[in-house]
Amino acid sequence: MAESGDRKKITVDIVSDVVCPWCFIGKRRLENALAMAPDLDIDLRWRPYQLDSTIPPGGISRQDYMDRKFGPERAATVHDRVRTIGAEVGIPFAFEKIKRSPNTLDAHRLLGWALEAGCQEHLKERLMQLYFVEGADVGDHDVLAKAAADCGMDGDDVRRRLSSDEDVESTRSEIDRIQNLGVNGVPFFIIASKYGLSGAQPAETLVEAMRQAAAEEDAKDETA
Repeated sequence: MAESGDRKKITVDIVSDVVCPWCFIGKRRLENALAMAPDLDIDLRWRPYQLDSTIPPGGISRQDYMDRKFGPERAATVHDRVRTIGAEVGIPFAFEKIKRSPNTLDAHRLLGWALEAGCQEHLKERLMQLYFVEGADVGDHDVLAKAAADCGMDGDDVRRRLSSDEDVESTRSEIDRIQNLGVNGVPFFIIASKYGLSGAQPAETLVEAMRQAAAEEDAKDETA
């Protein structure tokens, strides 16, 4: 990204879940948008959301979960369109490798700590790769600790923190707060705390919204 100089930093908050395939597609489209606008100074923050908070802490069989949610017949084809669109943005979805549908609360706790550690973007990518490409259980503490260590965090410290109740309630509260704002589907992009875009938006749409937010910030400075 280009040097920021006197440009205003624009924050983009992305509400998503690590087991949401459309969130992975939305992440790739956001990356494409950033590549299209290297003149903008963008700060990314990943915010928590759970597609299904009723899944028990240890997770459940992926096949049982899909059959229950979609029915056995539809479960076999529900991801066909996602595979096609994923391939268009360079994601080799391997849904057949996924054996467990995890509860993602611990993954979101970890992503919150990763924001503080300065490696949230790296960890978000790693968790999605683990789940959607490698079929790993991203609810498993050993998997999460290893991913954190791969991203520069202290794996032993992460494992210890995950085994405690640290930030459990605050993470749940943030998820509730986001839902109370009207976010009921992900990905959801919040640009400069003023523009909300729902869904895996095209890169061009994201660029337009970011440029508009940047222009408004510049106009504020000129009239101040």
